[in-house]
Amino acid sequence: MKTGRKAGRIAAVVVGIVAVGAVLHIMLHGIGLNPELDFGAGAYYYTDIPEDAPCMDWECYAARLPFWVYCLLFLLWGALMYRLWVWMEKKHV
Repeated sequence: MKTGRKAGRIAAVVVGIVAVGAVLHIMLHGIGLNPELDFGAGAYYYTDIPEDAPCMDWECYAARLPFWVYCLLFLLWGALMYRLWVWMEKKHV
């Protein structure tokens, strides 16, 4: 029984490392980006309606805090949701 759990954990770590590696490779090489439709981080929202871009109020999307604060909040939210998920699994199983 312990051997199966250990193998499962090793497999999960390997899959996680491969996934992170693939994500970094895709991001660093810009795979999937269309340079003709460069609208920034939200490109998937506006690629089909380029003529609507001037109608947007882009000033309201300005960051008020340093970038690292948003990264920290994102990671904290993810950790909180993970802990909630683990708690729910233990409570209902």
